[in-house]
Amino acid sequence: MKYRNFHKGGFGIDCLKELFDKATQRTGSIVSVAAAADHHVLEAASAAKERGIADFVLFGDLGKINEIASQHQINICGMEISDEPDNLEACRKAVALVAEGKANALMKGLVDTSVIMKAALDREHGIRTDRKLSHISVFELTTYHKLLFVTDAAINIAPDLQGKKEIVENAVAALYNLGIARPKTALLAAKEKPDDKMPVTLEYVELVKMAASGELSGCVLDGPFALDNAVSKESAEIKGIDSPVAGDADLLVCPDIEAGNILYKSLAFLAGAKNGGVVVGAKRPIILTSRADSSESKLISIVLGVLF
Repeated sequence: MKYRNFHKGGFGIDCLKELFDKATQRTGSIVSVAAAADHHVLEAASAAKERGIADFVLFGDLGKINEIASQHQINICGMEISDEPDNLEACRKAVALVAEGKANALMKGLVDTSVIMKAALDREHGIRTDRKLSHISVFELTTYHKLLFVTDAAINIAPDLQGKKEIVENAVAALYNLGIARPKTALLAAKEKPDDKMPVTLEYVELVKMAASGELSGCVLDGPFALDNAVSKESAEIKGIDSPVAGDADLLVCPDIEAGNILYKSLAFLAGAKNGGVVVGAKRPIILTSRADSSESKLISIVLGVLF
């Protein structure tokens, strides 16, 4: 993939409304939903369909789907429903629709992540590729001047140097699809200087070298950064950090799943950020939301799935 050559990085996206506007301009998107008998999933799907973002094919228990829609007054008219009470079989059928090219994205409903991912990663019938899977989330914060993306908060537990490189590549390709040509990418750690006692900071030095040599392309990448240096120009200036990424990051790269998960949930539950997330690296995006996510969060995730 070729990227436009912006010396100091592409422009970010100000707000979620811009993503919604982009999604409504893309017609013909279809999302395949596995185990769709869930209040928030149906509510998000209905809202997305009404906005012209996507159409949906629902796989799940027909009786429960209709009962939930009726109970919560959710409009599912016009959605194709495949009656499949068994969650495993619903996942297989939902994945098959995507694998056959009849849907643009796969969405998780009321089913364990392990079940849908097993179906998605099936070597014969799934949608796996030779790329590493990784999770990308987006946050709209009142305390930050543009949308903030985070990777990886859900899939990779403790990625090594090569794993981190692939996670960055996945995220850069995904953000390119949103119109962010060279995202400013901050490699997060507990401090902003390399430290032998913190091996991840040494890995970050190697990633920065890869970016400088062109081995890791398509982004303006720097680090290690403590979180404050990545999102606060004032903090970066106080610490004497001179980087186009400092205080203006589009993408935050977390060192491991613990840091990513804590950051994700802190932004969502303490900072009140509007958010959504998608798994990339498969043939098509996987909208892998949590059962605790709101309808709004699931809707934002659908938008990302359509755009990625």
